[in-house]
Amino acid sequence: MMKKTLFFILSFTILTFTYNGAQAQCRNFTKDVCLPTLKPYTYNGQLNSAILGEGDVAELLLTFHKGQKYRISVCNQEIIGDVSFKIFDTKKNLVFEQTQNSDQSYWDFISKTTQQLIVQVIVPEEKPKNEVVKTGCVTILVGFLDEE
Repeated sequence: MMKKTLFFILSFTILTFTYNGAQAQCRNFTKDVCLPTLKPYTYNGQLNSAILGEGDVAELLLTFHKGQKYRISVCNQEIIGDVSFKIFDTKKNLVFEQTQNSDQSYWDFISKTTQQLIVQVIVPEEKPKNEVVKTGCVTILVGFLDEE
């Protein structure tokens, strides 16, 4: 019984440190690599990043205000391949689609109304069967143009 408890505590501790290390690595990647992709837009201060693996799909609901110019930027570590993204309204109507073959990793637009949009990120699945799934950081950033 003592061995099982010790094993559980040790396993939990290792997983916690691994997760915290991955999140710190993701924050550093976002700061060093992703934030510059927003220029000349001003970063809105919301950090939206996650560790994703091959074949994963993630969605994020964001709010945009009427008349404001925005840039949505999706940035990822190269290890997971060419991530693509789509943007939907809340009724799941496609608003914008960036494909894996496009070099553009952002979308600039003026919000015609105050609205919520869903950013869907798709990580390609490239692994042969019985191979380890590669994981990496994916970040969604929002910037706005300050025109005063």
